[in-house]
Formats: sequence, C-alpha cells, structure tokens
Amino acid sequence: MKTEYRKAAAEDAELLTEIYNASFYKDYIRYGECPAYGKTIEMMKLSIIEHPKFLIIYNSEPIGCISCKELKKGEYEIGCLCVIPEYQGKGIGTSAVEFIKSYYSDWKSFSLITPADKSENIRFYTEKCGFYLQSDEMNGNVRVARLILKR
Repeated sequence: MKTEYRKAAAEDAELLTEIYNASFYKDYIRYGECPAYGKTIEMMKLSIIEHPKFLIIYNSEPIGCISCKELKKGEYEIGCLCVIPEYQGKGIGTSAVEFIKSYYSDWKSFSLITPADKSENIRFYTEKCGFYLQSDEMNGNVRVARLILKR
C-alpha cells in the first residue's frame, strides 16, 4: 500500500469538497455545524490559497487531505486532517502528520483543534502523533480541544 502527497491547486477544489464532505458528514450531523462540511467550490478555492493543502493519495486514489498554515516562523497550525471513513484506521493519518513534519522541516510547533468530546481524535493525536492537550475552548457551539506538538 503506497501513500503519496500532492500539493492541491484550484482545479482540485471540487475533489477536495467531496473528500471534506465525506470525511466530516458525521460531525455535521452530530454537532449541527462543521466548518469543514458543506463548502462551495469557490469557498474551497479560497481555502486552498489561505490554508495550503496536500491531497493524500492512497494506492493512486485521492482519499484525504492535510492542510497546514504557518502562523509565524516555525509555528504551524494544522487546519484539517481528513481521511474518508472507509480508509481510516490504516495508518494514513499518522503518515500524513509525519509527512507534514518533514515538509515543514523548520517546525518548532504544530497546533490544531478537534472536538473535545471526540475521544478517538484526541487519542489519535496524543498517542499516535505525540501532541498534548493545551486547552479547550468554544468554537461556535462546539467545545474543542487545542492540541500542540513541540519539537
């Protein structure tokens, strides 16, 4: 099984919208809102510019995305890591975090948020990727955990 990464471009907006919708539909249903779900293609094109994205390609098929934005020198925020449900649990997300750490080789820290009540996400980031819980806060109507990884 081969996992590759390709920087997303504007022409990937429709594909990314499909990947995000497949990946975040359950969150949208669970919370009644999800900023990653239901984006228009135009919204996704803007997001590709503002938050650089990499398509996750597994066995030649695009099945996910990781986006990361530099906040200041060496400090990055992972805006999205998603893998469509049928491909989860295969080590693809862990591989994507390793990819982003090597891509942004000057990193001092990575931060991200995830719903605080999604213990499977918290476990993934803390146990598989080495993040720790920094704080929790409200994001809209959803309590989120802010996680950080420091070098």
